[in-house]
Order: sequence, then structure tokens, then C-alpha cells
Amino acid sequence: MHMQDKTIEIEKVRDKAVKEEALKKKLYVVGIGPGAYEQMTIRAAQVLEECSVIAGYTVYIDLIKEHFPGREFLTTPMRQEKERCLMALETASRGKVTAMICSGDSGVYGMAGLILLLAAGFPDVEVEVIPGVTAALSGGAVLGAPLGHDFAVISLSDLLTPMEVIEKRLRAAAEGDFNICLYNPASRKRSDYLKRACEILLEYKAEETVCGLVRNIGRAGEHMEIMTLKQLKDAPADMFTTVFIGNRMTKEAGGRMVTPRGYKNV
Repeated sequence: MHMQDKTIEIEKVRDKAVKEEALKKKLYVVGIGPGAYEQMTIRAAQVLEECSVIAGYTVYIDLIKEHFPGREFLTTPMRQEKERCLMALETASRGKVTAMICSGDSGVYGMAGLILLLAAGFPDVEVEVIPGVTAALSGGAVLGAPLGHDFAVISLSDLLTPMEVIEKRLRAAAEGDFNICLYNPASRKRSDYLKRACEILLEYKAEETVCGLVRNIGRAGEHMEIMTLKQLKDAPADMFTTVFIGNRMTKEAGGRMVTPRGYKNV
């Protein structure tokens, strides 16, 4: 082998080693969809197959761990999001290909934003965000087609957003006659938040406005109901429920919730 050929080979080996080292310091932020493995995107499943470490909220790890045996799983309980993200970044910085999983989409009320902000302290870690199917879409499919026109997604959780801001956003969406999808409508400590939201919406929308809710989307015990806004005010809900409020054109058709796009003669 000539000296020039040897030099080229050495450079190839070095380049490969550099690429492999860069690949090792990788953190994926993965949206796993509503929960069922078959509703995860192909890309999300491929990424999790590549990872040696998967981090996430305990409930979400339990949803996927049987499908990815042999991985190291890192979990934290609710309200330890920053600690969870730092744990994932630190693990990736040690050379382990790591994934942080989020339910639904990683950028919609997920960990992608927090990870990217904290990643400034880990310049050697490359972060890649992998999208997933958020509850507005997966829950909407269960109900039918409730988001066929312009819509707003609002979380009723006031852990990070003051209730006065949430109420302002509800009023703005209702005044604009948006279809509205509500995340986190209730919990043990927020049992009356959905009722309060409906009271605000009833200032702008008719009592007979078609609404729907879906519990445990894509999981055992999935259940959907279609009702009026007046009925929704007293409907039971929890943190695994996603709520849909129609606009003035939304209707029930064959037991499904449908918001027309506006096609003529339909």
C-alpha cells in the first residue's frame, strides 16, 4: 500500500471514530404518542431501539418498557421535570445514547423545550427532537373529526401558568369561535377546573354547542362521550381525559363529533 493510500485509510478511520463519538453523545427527545405501542411513529420506535438508556416519567416508562427490553430505564415522579432532564443530559454526556420520552408529542406540553434550554450547559451533547401524535389528534380521531377547522389547544393545569392567564386564553378562543381542545382538565387537586372553564365558555358559546371527551386515549379503558357544553360542565374528568369543545358549526353525525371544513352542499 502506498503512503498516500495509507494516509487516506488513516483519515477514514479517524473520521469514523469522530462520527461514532459524536453519535454516542446523543439525546433524543421522543414523543411516544397516546400510549399504545402501535400508535407510536415508526421513527420514534426506531430511535428507542437505538438507545441504551431511556428516561421519563414513571407512568410513561411503564407504558413502553416491555417493548424495549435490555435498556437502562431512568425515572422520576411528577414535578421533577428539571431533575429528569438533567439526568438524561448527564447520561448522554457520558457517552450513552439516551432518549427522554414524553407522552403525545415531545414539543406539546412535553420536555423538548426544557431539554433544549438546559442543553446549553452540555455543549458536547447533540439533542434531536422526535415528534409524536399529541392527544388533540389521537383523541380527535376517536371522536371523529372535531378539529376540522381552526382550533386552539389550552391546558387547564395551573402548575406553571397562572389561572388568570388560562382564563384569558379561554375567553379569547371562545370569542373567536375556535374549536377548543383542553388538556389536563382536572386532577384530585383541581376537580372543579373544567366546570369553571365551561362557565367561561358559556358566556360566548351556546349551551347546545357539541362537545366531546376521551379518557385513556390509546390505552386500556379508552372511553369517549359526546355531549353538549351544558352537560360538559358537570362531566367527570381527570388528568388522562382530553376535552373537545366545538364551534358554532360543529355537529354530531352518526355518533361522531364533526366540525365541517366548509365544503358546499355537504
